[in-house]
Amino acid sequence: MTKHKYIGDMAFYKMTLTIALPIMAQNFISSLVNVFDNLMVGSLGTEPMSGVSIVNQLFFIYQLAIFGAMSGIGIFTAQFYGKKDNEGVRQTLRFKLFVSLSIALVAILLFVFFHDRLISLFLHENGGGGNLEETLSFAREYLWIMLISVIPFAVTMAFADTMRETGNTVAPMVTSLIAVGTNCIFNYLLIFGKLFFPALGVKGAAIATVLSRCVEPLILISFILFKKSRFPYVRGLFNALSIPKKRVREFTIKGMPLFVNELLWSAGMSMLSIAFSLHGLTVVAAHSIGSTVFNLFSIACLSMGSTIGIIAGQHLGAGEHERAIDTVRKLIFFSLTLGVFLGILLFFGGGFITHLYKTSEDSKELASYFLKVDGCIMPIVAFANAAYFTLRCGGRTFVTFLFDSVFMWVISVPVSFALYYVFHLDIHLIFPIVQSLDLIKCIIGYIMIKKRIWVRTIV
Repeated sequence: MTKHKYIGDMAFYKMTLTIALPIMAQNFISSLVNVFDNLMVGSLGTEPMSGVSIVNQLFFIYQLAIFGAMSGIGIFTAQFYGKKDNEGVRQTLRFKLFVSLSIALVAILLFVFFHDRLISLFLHENGGGGNLEETLSFAREYLWIMLISVIPFAVTMAFADTMRETGNTVAPMVTSLIAVGTNCIFNYLLIFGKLFFPALGVKGAAIATVLSRCVEPLILISFILFKKSRFPYVRGLFNALSIPKKRVREFTIKGMPLFVNELLWSAGMSMLSIAFSLHGLTVVAAHSIGSTVFNLFSIACLSMGSTIGIIAGQHLGAGEHERAIDTVRKLIFFSLTLGVFLGILLFFGGGFITHLYKTSEDSKELASYFLKVDGCIMPIVAFANAAYFTLRCGGRTFVTFLFDSVFMWVISVPVSFALYYVFHLDIHLIFPIVQSLDLIKCIIGYIMIKKRIWVRTIV
């Protein structure tokens, strides 16, 4: 009986993997290409690699702000789809486009007027090696070109998220594969000057990323227009740009906490990077390597969170509450099992990847240590992620706000700075302490899921 409570039958896993595998494949390929990008930029030296890493940290905040906005509205998308309400899905897509483009314009203004101040937050004299002025210069070069990618990314997210939330995960996956392939190829050509292309170094890496970001929305929208019958909610999308006030109010009230959550959480993650960077550029480079490799290994666990949100959200939208509860329990157990397996792989295998980098030996050794720590906490990350998406799919956006970003700013960020400024600990002690704090989130998440506060239909 207990076995069937936590483990589904073949039909259950077939249904799950139909949704999960395309998401996993898309994220895996993206992360794998990020590893290759990281390797190629890393071969240019510690300063170029650190400069690119810092700008990517800033863009990470923007990207997660978009993700949060789309996720908040996406709760309604999944439930409207479960209810077979195409007009409701259409209204969510319109609102997503409006919100994502608004965030993009704000991001451009911030990057244009405050780029030096933002980059300098990560640059600290600590005797850890590396030239701060050179790092700032490389970061500037990379950022100015990357600005072109801001709006294409916003458009892609609006359409791709809607397609995934309505069960169409393959098209966004294929589109992403083409985009990351474009990025990888042009990275190689433009960073090192292969074939008839000039060797542009950091600028080449930025141009390659911009090309891939522009290719993505073009392919995605072309596919939607070519296969209109498969996307009925796109018909008449721009015939009327207005959205009923009632819907706008609902989307905003439920979506705003998730938007603020992702914005604050990503800013909190950047603050953790700033706290780690207090130890010098060696740590900045090591953290860039470690986080890139960790992202590659954690793809399956993190993708299961999106899968839980989609499947459980559709059950809730259809009023199938008991089915949603049973599904979530089995999927969380599956995520936790994946976390244990992947954590073991990362602990024993992550260090081999770090030796492919041509940065300093100190950075590589520290990155290997970071990955061993990450391997130990992978099951914790898997469960916390699954708990977050479970709470979110029922519209408990304020609870997820408390669970995620408030925890980050009240616990994780203050602890990381206190360990450095108050207790004067070394990074080898600070990193595992900060990473293990998510265990508290797991306990809180388990209690809230057990109480079933997430089980409700909101459309």
